[in-house]
Amino acid sequence: METSQNVPDLIAAAQAKATVSTDRILQVREHLEGQTASEAQVEDLRAANVALELAAVDIFTLFEARMQHHFKRGPFSRKLRAALLEAGHTDLAGRFHEYYLAINVLKHGTGASYRELLATPTTLFHVRRTESLNSQDEQAPSSLIDIDVPGFFDRLATTLLEAHQFLENR
Repeated sequence: METSQNVPDLIAAAQAKATVSTDRILQVREHLEGQTASEAQVEDLRAANVALELAAVDIFTLFEARMQHHFKRGPFSRKLRAALLEAGHTDLAGRFHEYYLAINVLKHGTGASYRELLATPTTLFHVRRTESLNSQDEQAPSSLIDIDVPGFFDRLATTLLEAHQFLENR
């Protein structure tokens, strides 16, 4: 069977793949219900979180690569955000930019995107301060961006689909 190469189908496939990781995270957390996690459970959570992070980075990167042709040169995400703002799609521009920053942090760690996220409140995901990562005694994986927030990947997929539709119809 040949895999579809259009952007909406690729986003749907990534969303289905991410659901497996999200479901696993929920299963482990529900099983714990305030109990101390075993090493196996902690490792299971880490693996599911890493898979979810990789799926988010992959689909965002793929989206940028597939949609780059809509702009001549330069940074795709900045150009898309500017085009969305110019067209009056401020909510979509804001969501897209926040996801862009989150994906940058997942890929590169601390830096300009991380500092911008710390200064910009968001409800799409949680940003962890580096100090809290070193001092926390958590039963879950610790990365700078907490993407196992319920609905994270679905909202990312919706944002990418809306951006795709905007670019295809402008």
